[in-house]
Amino acid sequence: MEKLQALKHLFPGKVDLSESERLRHGKDEGYPEARPVLAVVYPESVEDVQKALRWAREWGVAVIPFGAGTSLEGHLYPLREAISLDLSRMNRVLEVRPQDFSCVVEPGLTRKALNEALKGTGLFFPVDPGADATLGGMAATNASGTTTVRYGGMRQNVLALQVVLASGEVLELGRGVRKTSSGYDLKDLFIGSEGTLGVITRLTLRLHPLPEHVHTLRVFFPGVEEAAEASYRVMAAGLPVARLELLDELALRALNRYLKAGFPERPALFLEFHASTKEALEAESSLALELVREAGALEVEAARTEEERKRQWEARHQAYWALVHLFPGHRFVITDTAVPLSRLPQMVRHAQRLLEEMGLTGNILGHVGDGNFHTLVPVLPEDYPKAEAYAERLVEKALELGGTCTAEHGVGLRKKKFLPKEHGGSLEWMRRLKALFDPEGLLNPGKVLDISPSPRYI
Repeated sequence: MEKLQALKHLFPGKVDLSESERLRHGKDEGYPEARPVLAVVYPESVEDVQKALRWAREWGVAVIPFGAGTSLEGHLYPLREAISLDLSRMNRVLEVRPQDFSCVVEPGLTRKALNEALKGTGLFFPVDPGADATLGGMAATNASGTTTVRYGGMRQNVLALQVVLASGEVLELGRGVRKTSSGYDLKDLFIGSEGTLGVITRLTLRLHPLPEHVHTLRVFFPGVEEAAEASYRVMAAGLPVARLELLDELALRALNRYLKAGFPERPALFLEFHASTKEALEAESSLALELVREAGALEVEAARTEEERKRQWEARHQAYWALVHLFPGHRFVITDTAVPLSRLPQMVRHAQRLLEEMGLTGNILGHVGDGNFHTLVPVLPEDYPKAEAYAERLVEKALELGGTCTAEHGVGLRKKKFLPKEHGGSLEWMRRLKALFDPEGLLNPGKVLDISPSPRYI
């Protein structure tokens, strides 16, 4: 094909046309379908990204930015002829500014690689989705994780972005400062835009001091409802909790088999407190213990060493894979929702009862300190539509309670149907912004929003 020859000529040694890589880049972890992209391009500079977009405009081919492939809602599935722009070779730490508590990185750098590079500085980057995702991909989906309750997600921890538009124009958005009141906040418009408005090519990130004192607990309950109620009490008390995670008995059973973790197989809260003094830490964790016991806690375990703390949080991050291994031959429907904190116990109760009502086995797992939780439903292939119906009913309930259809996974393909109910008339303004930044519909088309494609793209 002439267009592919032109692409290979433009990027010698940076284009992969193998079927395996084209298929790997046409799927993500959670969407049930896969389709190979036309080609995979590996840019190594901003200029490469501009060249790829110029080629895309010339040939009318879509561009799907790619980080680590760990997204869950169909972000990477090509609805039309598309190339995958794999940014993994743009993976450098460009600058660390310890005195400003910030750093500048390329989008293909992963969160673990960044924290490894920060060793010795006394600082860390806190946003920790379970997967070792790239920082550009994390910004594109506004990712968060176990520490969001204290440190915030990507939107709170990105100070500035460099973005290349579909036109090839390079924008510098935001400033390397803690706050600004200067003009419209275009930076935050691109965080969570899922590659539909531009390609992120550089990030200035906020860093945080490593906590001086850390206390980590595992608290076990007779049921998920009691655990959810306890989480609300902890948050309502105003405690500066750093992590507050809910795991049900199914997750703990899976972790015991996958990691030989030895956890009691009861619903649990994993908690962690960060403090600058030992006295503050002891007071905060003591009050938390009092609150969870009032809510019905049966057993409390403390992580006594740093190694034990690491094992506890590594287990939390491995929960998804542990559940996958517990159900060989099954397919999995994963969804996330968030509701106002006061509605969290009600929402968790509804999720559990709905599983029973629909005759499904499922897992409830999540960042309950910020009102966000996930469900993972394993089913045999023939029952996949039933699990999808469960996920849809769960989202509808979250919206009914004043929540959101997605707190951190993003919209992708799966959750577009819920945006009219959640956003109403503002959805049309989102479409207008998409048309303004990407008039030809070349950037990850069909994700987040449905818009009329360019005539040359049909």
